[in-house]
Amino acid sequence: MQKPSPSQLSDFQTSAHRNSQLRNLCRSGQLFRDRYRILKVLGRGGFGVTFLAQDAALPGSPLCVIKQLSPKVRNSLSLERAKIRFRREARILSQLGSHSQVPMLLDYFTIKGEFYLVQEFVQGDTLAREVRRSGIHSELQVKQFLKEILPVIQYIHHQRVIHRDIKPPNIIRCRDYQRLVLIDFGAVRECLAEADEAGYRAPTTQFVGTIGFAPPEQLALRPTYASDIYALGVTCLYLLTGRSPIEFDTYAESGELRWQKSVQLSAHFSAILTKMLKPDVRDRYQQIEEVQRALELEPYFSSLSDCLNTQPRTNPEIDTDELTPMDSYLTPIQRRAAAIRSWRSRRKSKEATRPRHGLPSSLSFPL
Repeated sequence: MQKPSPSQLSDFQTSAHRNSQLRNLCRSGQLFRDRYRILKVLGRGGFGVTFLAQDAALPGSPLCVIKQLSPKVRNSLSLERAKIRFRREARILSQLGSHSQVPMLLDYFTIKGEFYLVQEFVQGDTLAREVRRSGIHSELQVKQFLKEILPVIQYIHHQRVIHRDIKPPNIIRCRDYQRLVLIDFGAVRECLAEADEAGYRAPTTQFVGTIGFAPPEQLALRPTYASDIYALGVTCLYLLTGRSPIEFDTYAESGELRWQKSVQLSAHFSAILTKMLKPDVRDRYQQIEEVQRALELEPYFSSLSDCLNTQPRTNPEIDTDELTPMDSYLTPIQRRAAAIRSWRSRRKSKEATRPRHGLPSSLSFPL
C-alpha cells in the first residue's frame, strides 16, 4: 500500500489527533516550533482550535494566540491553492494589525496541511461576557459603543476587507485602556473554505459567519460592506436586550426582526437601528460613514426638523384649489405666489363692484 503524501494527511488524520499534538506540548512544557509554549485551549470552532501561548523568543515571554486552521482538502493541488490564499489573506491581516483596535499579526506558517496564525493576545472581556456579568446596556451606552467601534470597521472597509463575523464574542474591551478590539476576521476562514479540489463546496460548509448575525446576502455567499453593518445592528440589539437574534420573531412578509417592543428607544435612534437591520441590502446603510452621519445628526435633529418644514402656513382667504393644472408643474413657492396673485385679483374685483357709501349726489352744501 502506498504511503500517504504530506499533502494528503488531512484525509488520514482526524481533528482530535491533530489537536492532541499541541495539547501534549501543553502538558509537557515543550516549545512548539522551538518558540511557543502552549498554555491552554481558548476555543474551538468549525475551522480549527485557538490556543493561548507564550512567545519564549521575546523578552518577558509575552502572551499570544495561536489559531490552528484545518481546511478539508483532498489532494496536493487543493492544498497548494489553500496555501496561496492563506498567505494572501494573512498579509492583508498583517496590514490591518497596524490599527490599535485590531490584534497585531505576529507570525503565520503552514505545517503538513495545517495553517497557523499567531496574533497578539488582547486581555479583556468580550461584549458577550460583559453583558452576562453586568447586564444590558442603555441607549446612551450603545451609542457610545457605536462611536467607538465604527471607526475600526470604517478602516477595514477602506482596506477592502469585509469582516464577515461581527458579533459580541468577537469584540473585546481591552482591560488596560478600555478600547474595543475587533477580532476573528472571517476572510482567512473563507479563503480556506473555498479551497477544495473542484473549487466547489456545499453552501453549508462554505458559509463563513454566524447564523442570526449574518444577513441574507451573506448566507447566499455574496457578502458586502453592508453585511457588516447588519451584523453590527444585531450586536446593538444584543447589547440592548441581552437576547440573541434567533430569540426574536420575524415579520413573515419582510423577514425583519420584531424587536421594537423589546426595548424603548428614542425615535431617532430607533430609525437608525431599523435601517441597519433591513434584510434587503438595498434598504440598508451602504457605508459606515452613513451610520456615523446619522448618529451625529441627532443633537441637531429637533432644530433641523423645524428648518426643513416646507409646509406653508394656511391662509383661509387663499384658495389653492383654484390653481390651474399647469400650476402642478411649479415649485411650492411658485404655486404659493400664484395663489396669492389669484386671491388679490379676486379681492380687487369685489372692491370694484362694491357700492360706495357716501353722500347722495343731489345734496350740496353752500359755500
